[in-house]
Amino acid sequence: MKINNGKFAQTAPRAVGSAKVFFFCGPDEAGAHGAAARIVELLPDPGERVDIEGSELKRDPVRLSDETRSTSLFGDRRHIIVRAQGEEAHDALKILTDAPEAEVAQGWPVIVIASGATDKSRSAKLLEKRDDALVVMFYPPDLRSVTAEVRRLADGAGLRMGAELAQRIAASVALDTRMAAAEVHKLALYLDADSHAPRSVTAEHIDAIGAETEDDGMMPLVDAVISGDVARLPHELARFRQHGLNPVGTVLAMERRVAQLAQIAARIRPGENIAKAVENDPRIFFKERAAIARQMQQWHGPKLARLSDRLIALHRALLADSQAAPLLFAAGCTEIARAAGARR
Repeated sequence: MKINNGKFAQTAPRAVGSAKVFFFCGPDEAGAHGAAARIVELLPDPGERVDIEGSELKRDPVRLSDETRSTSLFGDRRHIIVRAQGEEAHDALKILTDAPEAEVAQGWPVIVIASGATDKSRSAKLLEKRDDALVVMFYPPDLRSVTAEVRRLADGAGLRMGAELAQRIAASVALDTRMAAAEVHKLALYLDADSHAPRSVTAEHIDAIGAETEDDGMMPLVDAVISGDVARLPHELARFRQHGLNPVGTVLAMERRVAQLAQIAARIRPGENIAKAVENDPRIFFKERAAIARQMQQWHGPKLARLSDRLIALHRALLADSQAAPLLFAAGCTEIARAAGARR
């Protein structure tokens, strides 16, 4: 079965009862990871987690079928998470699905997160018509959908949160659902909340954990690159490596920022003061207004379009060569920051 990502939330509870193979792909890597976590959360008894890299399955495609039929030392239940690039898992999935349906049904659930793959890939085509499989392609989310996801996460964590605060969290993590989930978890711990003892969230509570969020998040690097802050870039890249942040996810955050700049530019009238327009725009998160106003001055018209093309090319390069990704990412960030810095 294949669905679009907009239907995932309502389909997932039913899918865990019938599907044994889940294939999550598309340009929104955070969305695919979030979907995998949601499926595990919905499994009646997820048991032990078994992680397999796509490169391992490419070398040994039979391993996946073996793992779905194996048991742990203590005979506990299992679920299998595969992190693959492109079609790395195709041969393993074909071997698995060539088995009789009853045999697949008796195996452990398999969740494949396929970075760089699409719902038109061979792996997706292999699974999309099967009743025991679910294929979902995740596109970069918008503010509305991530806000809704933050509210869903908050409800599950025992947090009473209005739409305005949920939107604030969504914007503060650059629409990255994995980081949003981490923020909700921190709030729940801070307020000692759970489903049996719900707590109401206020702006002050979000402010209280905000400093930690800013230190741990990717947005300081995003702002340094797009603002052309070449002097600050080495520090931000070092902090990026220290916290083990994801290069692809960070480039996605840059792409979202560029799309946001284009949307804001379309709303500004000819001759209007950019800084004042940004400051008075209620749709822009207040902590981001200074950086966005600065970036609007540096990137506009054809230059903004070329920046978007450069980020898309960098994104593709990272997906195509995961081993060289850290070096490609640092070089790409430096190139963009220098270009922006020349316009300051």
